[in-house]
Amino acid sequence: MTELLLQVDGLKKYFPINGGLLGKKQGEVKAVDDLSFFVKKGETLGIVGESGCGKSTTGRLLMRLIEASDGSIIFEDKDLRNLSKTELRKTRRDIQMVFQDPYASLNPRHSIEKILEEPLIVHGIGSKEERKKRVQEMLEIVGLSSYHARRYPHQFSGGQRQRIGIAKALMTKPKLIIADEPVSALDVSIQAQVLNLMKDIQNEFQLTYIFIAHDLGVVRHISDRVGVMYLGRLIELSDSEELYTNAMHPYTKALLSAVPIADPDISRERITITGEIPSPSNPPAGCAFHTRCSECMDICKTTRPEYKNINGHFVACHLYND
Repeated sequence: MTELLLQVDGLKKYFPINGGLLGKKQGEVKAVDDLSFFVKKGETLGIVGESGCGKSTTGRLLMRLIEASDGSIIFEDKDLRNLSKTELRKTRRDIQMVFQDPYASLNPRHSIEKILEEPLIVHGIGSKEERKKRVQEMLEIVGLSSYHARRYPHQFSGGQRQRIGIAKALMTKPKLIIADEPVSALDVSIQAQVLNLMKDIQNEFQLTYIFIAHDLGVVRHISDRVGVMYLGRLIELSDSEELYTNAMHPYTKALLSAVPIADPDISRERITITGEIPSPSNPPAGCAFHTRCSECMDICKTTRPEYKNINGHFVACHLYND
């Protein structure tokens, strides 16, 4: 059995809503609501869903860039939520993040060399000469040249900046990289190049990825397993090919029906989801998707479905009650 690298149980993040003259708490936004999953060493777990479903918040919770309201995040037998600031800083050598907007995550006033050196300086890794050598090695690995180290972020294209973002994440030799929509801001022709680069790097450095995206076509290209989120909850999770050929949840089926097919001779029925996503500050009772589901039953309106394991395929839907 492959060893687990990360185990998440009952993860929650509720943001308070304050208002009135005294700014008292009047409610809360349930951005992430009772999330549980695991990640095995060396695999890529894709997390997909519409905007506002909580997938990016999940990535930031795992990094402890924001603090969770409840739940546990076990990384290599350590609960990240219980670590002190000193212990967390040491652990962050092993967990790095690639952000959606590469320009916003790179300091425009610093040269690429200074940007890439920064993680090594923060963690006290190597001498000045060793750090400079590692910067040059990493630039070569991500498909850039060592002379690019003297340039600044504004002198690069979007695809090149994302390569620099990936190089920065690799500087401390991490075990887990959380990629938050790393190609959604890039041109389609560049997306494939960056995805192939990430796969090559994963094989070379034995990395584990959590790949967050809204595009199911992109996720299929890189993920071993895929989890589908809706309104802060994980509603389906299985092996990538199993999910794409045998989706069980009505929401996942609708998302898959919208993925373009390259072959013009293949026609597929489009499943349309009606209505708007409910507000996470006032989610529906029962199944969160029942207000937009074409297969809604009475029980869906009152009872939250259990997250069931059906031969390794996890799904939260009343259609699969015994």
